[in-house]
Amino acid sequence: MKINPVVTDHFYTTHTSFIVDFKFNNNITILTGDSGEGKSAVFGFIQECMAVDPKLACFNYLDKQKNIFDEISNLVNKLIVIDNADILLDEKTRKFISLDDKNQYLIIGRNPSNLFATTDNLFELVTEIKEDIVVFKLESYL
Repeated sequence: MKINPVVTDHFYTTHTSFIVDFKFNNNITILTGDSGEGKSAVFGFIQECMAVDPKLACFNYLDKQKNIFDEISNLVNKLIVIDNADILLDEKTRKFISLDDKNQYLIIGRNPSNLFATTDNLFELVTEIKEDIVVFKLESYL
C-alpha cells in the first residue's frame, strides 16, 4: 500500500563536508544496506536538525529503554527517523507504523517485516563526491 509522503517529499541538510539530500516518494522509506555505508552517520546529521526543525523526531539505540510505541503513537505530522530499527521495533510498533497516516517514517535497518514493505519502500544509501563534499542520496534497493 503506497501512501504519498505526508510531511515532506524532500529532506536536505549540510554538515561540515557532508550533504544529506533525500527525496521521498512514499510515507514509509526503509533505508537498508551493509554496515559501514554511512547510515548511522546520516542519522546523526538528521538528528542534529531536530533542534531547529519541529517536524523531526529521531530514535536510535540510545532510546532502547523507551517504549517506542508509546513515543510515536502520540506524534502527529512528524518525519520520524528510526536508526537501529531491528532492535527498537517490536511487532506491535511495526504494525502501527505500517498503518499510520499521520506521520512519515525513515526507518534504518535490515528487517522490513510487518511494515507492508514493497520495492517502493526499500532504498539504499548512495554517495557522490563533488569537490571534496560527500553527498548522501537514496536509491531504490532493487
